[in-house]
Amino acid sequence: MNSPFKKAMAEATRLTRQGRLADAMASLRGALPGTASRPADAPRHRSEPGKRTIDLEPPAAEGGAWTAPPSDSPRAEAHPWTGIAEGLAQAGVPEAMREFLGRVGQGGPVAGFEGPFKPAPGAPAAPLPDGARFEERAFAGEAGRRSYKLYVPSGYRGQALPLVVMLHGCTQSPDDFAAGTQMNALAEEQTFLVAYPAQTKAANASKCWNWFNADDQQRDRGEPALIAGITRQIMGEFPVDPGRVYVAGLSAGGAAAAIMGSTYPDLYAAVGVHSGLACGAARDVASAFAAMRQGGPARSGRTGKPVPTIVFHGDRDKTVNPVNGDQVIAQSKAGSDLRQTVSRGESPGGVRYTRTVQSDEEGHPVLEHWVLHGAGHAWSGGSPAGTYTDPRGPDASREMLRFFRERRTA
Repeated sequence: MNSPFKKAMAEATRLTRQGRLADAMASLRGALPGTASRPADAPRHRSEPGKRTIDLEPPAAEGGAWTAPPSDSPRAEAHPWTGIAEGLAQAGVPEAMREFLGRVGQGGPVAGFEGPFKPAPGAPAAPLPDGARFEERAFAGEAGRRSYKLYVPSGYRGQALPLVVMLHGCTQSPDDFAAGTQMNALAEEQTFLVAYPAQTKAANASKCWNWFNADDQQRDRGEPALIAGITRQIMGEFPVDPGRVYVAGLSAGGAAAAIMGSTYPDLYAAVGVHSGLACGAARDVASAFAAMRQGGPARSGRTGKPVPTIVFHGDRDKTVNPVNGDQVIAQSKAGSDLRQTVSRGESPGGVRYTRTVQSDEEGHPVLEHWVLHGAGHAWSGGSPAGTYTDPRGPDASREMLRFFRERRTA
């Protein structure tokens, strides 16, 4: 690979990490033959003002692959990425990296972290029960600032409550994630607090948690410090039971939840990871894409003790390889000797599953792994009012809460 192109690749990677996709692609265009910058008076690629252009056709079935539109389709018009792709191939860029850059260049989410972009349905928010609150809040610390939403159930009367921190996936928002997981309804039913930290487009253009960055995988650094800061802020303002604080997430949010469990085992009593990856599965954008396709080298837990974890993963997930669910469990187990039981069943919606439970010597469940047969990259049992949900079940939200109730820190 020639030296100018190496420099352009390094610059493009840096800009992509910052969410500056247009600048990243401009850097690549300038370094490749036949991809000079478009003249100011040249016609632009057709799109509606303010809308994101998607140059792929959706899959025919859940979990299927997105494909290029037919040549006679109006959406198959020439795209600026075409020349760049040819130049990347000529420059000897590996296929996996070309595929990653292609997703970025054609308007797909950063590194494909959530599969093709799927906008929120825009349905009106469900009315709050009398006495309940869903508040917009913010936290600021040395690592930066993030907003979050906090659901306070109507049954709150000043008593100590559990707290569940929910980390959304790419392109999602706290409201979208709350609607899809239906966690607020469960909080109303079982009386606990739910927090939804919000990733910003400034931090990641697709609003993914940056689980693949080395600085965002460490205690008291980067995004883990922000999420922990939000958690502690709520604990300081409400009488949260410190032994019943939990964290869960989907996809990039699931990977972030795994990081929080690994780096803050003293803060979170248990972790829920849906369609995510283990802490340390990647160290940069390129290795993130590789880990999503085939798993990655996850590091073991820092404490050497099992981190109570429940995992959900579809075995037809085309965005995050199901092997990553196995790796989350292996990392959380941290080499402990646990007793394993396996059961199988089918949800009322027709999704078959295999449930593996690993317990300690006293019979207390420590790890739980649900493999959803035929399911793709979506929150199991979620509501269609949110994005990336599979309403057929089983109900991941309710099962996670059941697992959480059985765990508390000392």
